[in-house]
Amino acid sequence: MEAAFIIVALVLLFAFLGLGVYVTTKVVKAAARGVDRTITQARRTVEDTTLKARSFGQVGVPGALATLRLDLRNSMRATQQALYEGVQADASLKESIGLFERLSAHGHELDDELKRLEAEPDRQRIAAVLPELRERTARITQASDSLRWAARDRARRFAEDDLSHLSAQIDVESGALRDWYRAPADDLPYAAPTTPTPPTAPTAPTAPTAPMWNTPQPAALSEPTPTPQYPWQKTRRPEATT
Repeated sequence: MEAAFIIVALVLLFAFLGLGVYVTTKVVKAAARGVDRTITQARRTVEDTTLKARSFGQVGVPGALATLRLDLRNSMRATQQALYEGVQADASLKESIGLFERLSAHGHELDDELKRLEAEPDRQRIAAVLPELRERTARITQASDSLRWAARDRARRFAEDDLSHLSAQIDVESGALRDWYRAPADDLPYAAPTTPTPPTAPTAPTAPTAPMWNTPQPAALSEPTPTPQYPWQKTRRPEATT
């Protein structure tokens, strides 16, 4: 018995140790993801600030490249936020998210190319391909803006329809509340249900009674009616005469 208790205790100990290791690993991974997310956001913020400074402070090819990158990143980020927030209330946006992910691949490719051209020393070559880069950027941003505004218009339309339906219900309820001339059904006095009485047969009209001051009329003279004889009655014996 003691050996069995020791084995059970060891199994429970190793189980708790394994659970602790698993929970610790999950916590560490979650913390690492949070740190990576924070670092990515910070790096993105710094890069966006640098691009804004270049687009306003530099002219020529560097300023044009910075403007293209800034427009592309702002459009894609706004569309991503609108779609991923809207899909929580409207599941039909999942297909739009799939299209946006395909568009994001082209956007990342263009952003990487623009980033490489920023370090390119041959400014004339960059100026030669700059119109093509502007056209690609415009096509991607227009597609991104189209998805974003379509999702927003859809959400706005649903909100307007729901508001119209709610307003109609409120108008009906307000009219019912203002109808104070009609007592509510709950405030009416309770009346016990009456059972229907069956129809009675018509009775023969009764003869009018004579006034009290009338003198009684004498009964009509009539011959006495014979007494009915029944077979079980004995016959009367005749009286003897002397």
